[in-house]
Amino acid sequence: MEIIEKIKTNKSIDNQTEIQKICLDKLQSSPLPNPRSEQWRLSNKSKLSNFLDYSVNENNSKFDIPYPKNSESNIRLIIGENCQIKLIEKNYSIRQLSEDELQKYIKEQISCFNQNENWSDLLNLSLSCKNNILGLKINGSKIPPIEIFSYASSNSLNAKTLIIFLEKNCNVELLQVNLGEDTSSLSQSTFFYLEENSSLNHGVVSYGVNKSNLLNSLNVIQQKNSKYNLGSLHFKFNYARFEIRIKQSEGNAKTNIKGMQITKKDEQISTYTKIDFDGPNGFLDQINKSLADDKSHAIFEGSIIVPKIAQKTDASQLSRNLLLSNRAQIDTKPQLEIIADDVKCKHGATISQLNEEELFYMRTRGITLTEASKLQLSSYFQEIISFIPVSKDRWDLLDKLLNEN
Repeated sequence: MEIIEKIKTNKSIDNQTEIQKICLDKLQSSPLPNPRSEQWRLSNKSKLSNFLDYSVNENNSKFDIPYPKNSESNIRLIIGENCQIKLIEKNYSIRQLSEDELQKYIKEQISCFNQNENWSDLLNLSLSCKNNILGLKINGSKIPPIEIFSYASSNSLNAKTLIIFLEKNCNVELLQVNLGEDTSSLSQSTFFYLEENSSLNHGVVSYGVNKSNLLNSLNVIQQKNSKYNLGSLHFKFNYARFEIRIKQSEGNAKTNIKGMQITKKDEQISTYTKIDFDGPNGFLDQINKSLADDKSHAIFEGSIIVPKIAQKTDASQLSRNLLLSNRAQIDTKPQLEIIADDVKCKHGATISQLNEEELFYMRTRGITLTEASKLQLSSYFQEIISFIPVSKDRWDLLDKLLNEN
């Protein structure tokens, strides 16, 4: 119950919202996730327990974003700073959800939560004050690219929640950036609801600094004929956990996922995915990459659920991993749960090192070992980075990764 006591000391009981009280009550019965469960058995318990060592910071002080200045052709929002919302509502088909709408939607979601599977969401919502919950409803296909930032201040824990509804025939490109300052913890929960014929091209870039931590949860519901693309990148966190839960609620939807996590030193970064097909003719193409160096630990566990109702499902899940040190560790477990009998489903996993023959070939032509290694890594990174909706002239992620110390 130590974790509950930490939350209580961080939150004044009198100032708790109804949502916070509901989530805290649920956490009372399950203060820590079950370490024997598939979702949590490999999580570093020491790093997880340190996640709540910082006091909750509900104040949103001015944050200097270490990325390019905003472009006039983009919409940029920072969760917790709502001064731009009215201007956006005036110029585009975007409306901020009212507090009543947010409360109703979150309560509906909480009622379906599994105590263990949704532990990160329960924790986040028990800590998120109403000023750090952003809800948007988007309508139309002529919306400029959107950038949404969440951040954790140094020596503090920040909890943020993002909820976005895409109405019918809506087409959106959205980049979500999660940043952690030195010795910080960021708890982030995101909820997307895609109505019929809507399309979301979604990028997630999560970048930490020394001794920063992240719990990042993504929940997506897709209606018929919707399309969801996700490109994600997580790196430079002492401890990070990315949970992806996607449900094709009636089938006849398309999902494409390409993600990567990079670990160095003694970091642990993990990705857990669960894709539910609750109707026929669903499609999934998923690739997850891990790169582990030094004494770090990278984890990927993926689950594809295909019940009897999900006939004609076409799903593929591939885990490709690169091990750069004999002391590093990579765990990977893609898996299928299929009851339907008329499907095309496949999964696989590989773990390898840098190609010695290619390195030798390049070195014989005067290329240094460092540059030759960068060339190989560039090819490895590019497949994922090219799927993240970012402009290279403003966000050169490849250069940033290749030159990280």
